Amino acid sequence: MSSEEQRRQPEQEPETSNTEDGAGTNAEEDSALIEEPQGSASDPASVEPPDEEPSPAGSAADVEDLTEEEPGVTEEEVAALAAELDDVRQERDRYLDSLMRLKAEFDNSRKRQERERERVLLSASERLVTELLPVLDNLDRALEVEGDVREGVRATRDQFVDVLGREGLSPVASDGEAFDPNVHEAVMGQPSDEHEEGTILQTFQQGYVLNGRPIRAAKVVVAKQV
Repeated sequence: MSSEEQRRQPEQEPETSNTEDGAGTNAEEDSALIEEPQGSASDPASVEPPDEEPSPAGSAADVEDLTEEEPGVTEEEVAALAAELDDVRQERDRYLDSLMRLKAEFDNSRKRQERERERVLLSASERLVTELLPVLDNLDRALEVEGDVREGVRATRDQFVDVLGREGLSPVASDGEAFDPNVHEAVMGQPSDEHEEGTILQTFQQGYVLNGRPIRAAKVVVAKQV
């Protein structure tokens, strides 16, 4: 071996050494890559996705969970409400029954009063007619008498007035009395110097009062100042 070759050989050894060092370095890098944990920042597929924000409305499962968490009506409360409703219905039925009974009693009382009123009217009419029958008999006899019948008619009228008086009928005083709008009706006014204004001068039709209640006003002429 020449000296020139000897000088070249040491120069090649470092290259071989470099090659071996490079291979060793590559082996260490490969080992590092193999030992690198999965899910690193360099691997996008291994990055865990961020937590999703809940939707405003919430899912059906969330609603069911909330519903289950809220306290519901217990069976005891339902039974208590049912019992209270039953008591209210029974009380309503009692009030309704009482109202119907009261209405029936009121109707019966009204019917009894109407029947009693009709009975009283019939009884009064019967009594009045019975008392007037003699008056009718006297009128028949007065018409049968020949000549002047004035005395018979007068006697019959007096009897008739007496019967009506027993029933509470009385004539209204008129002539010479002061005018009373409750029992008098002025049909005309007549000037008079002899009488005070408002004095009744003449009666056209007799007025009557039945049991203190006016049933017909007397039609009169009233004096007035000249």
